[in-house]
Amino acid sequence: MKLLRYGDKGAERPGLLDNEGRIRDLADQVDDIAGTALAPERLARLASLDPASLPLVAGNPRIGPCVGQIGKFICIGLNYADHAAEAGMAVPGEPIIFSKWTSAVCGPNDNVEIPRGSSKTDWEVELGVVIGKGGRYIDEANALEHVAGYCVINDVSEREWQLERGGTWDKGKGFDTFGPIGPWLVTRDEVPDPHALGLWLEVDGKRYQDGNTRTLIFRIPQLIAYLSRCMSLQPGDVISTGTPPGVGMGIKPTAVFLRPGQTMRLGIEGLGEQRQVTVQAD
Repeated sequence: MKLLRYGDKGAERPGLLDNEGRIRDLADQVDDIAGTALAPERLARLASLDPASLPLVAGNPRIGPCVGQIGKFICIGLNYADHAAEAGMAVPGEPIIFSKWTSAVCGPNDNVEIPRGSSKTDWEVELGVVIGKGGRYIDEANALEHVAGYCVINDVSEREWQLERGGTWDKGKGFDTFGPIGPWLVTRDEVPDPHALGLWLEVDGKRYQDGNTRTLIFRIPQLIAYLSRCMSLQPGDVISTGTPPGVGMGIKPTAVFLRPGQTMRLGIEGLGEQRQVTVQAD
């Protein structure tokens, strides 16, 4: 099942993508693709519906972030060994955790704003994991039972603010529009092995990232178990699991960063694609 949110910013409606790629409205079934609506029993009820019985959405509406009312947007750093190498950093012995502010969340095809004064805005295609069943001290053996589904995330990053301005990585990760999510939340039953997914990113048609989740250092059950020791995980929390090599910062001999007027395209096998145009922040 592919769940989505469509409509104007701040007024998105819940929807479902049918087998013909058309949007079906879910507003009579669920208030939003968010929070407790992502619990296993609620998803099972949605899965039991006949998509043909749901109202067909006309036209080509804007696609919003596939999860609403996100409580925590948790990110994992340096979770691909080859990306750690290109960044000149040691492979971590434990997951590196940082956060993106929820004000960074935007739709998968919304514009990405280059912050004022920035010359080091970068891209990162990542597999997103959405929590459906909350918990603390979750056992790794049953951690995947807590997953509602998966999505595409672009962990846009301003490297100067991340690495050169003191403090934690959060500063460079949380600018407005730095968290495109979607287009779909693909439920767990449709992703038999989340550790065998190709993921890629292009800028202006040039492919920079071309990796596979099989090379994750810390796999999804490990991450969920580890995070649940640090904090309670709640329905609708989003975990961005790290990026493969090919980020602009790692390009040799000269790093490449984003400028206004460029187009990013990125996707993950079975989870859909995103497309963003970069613009200068007002």
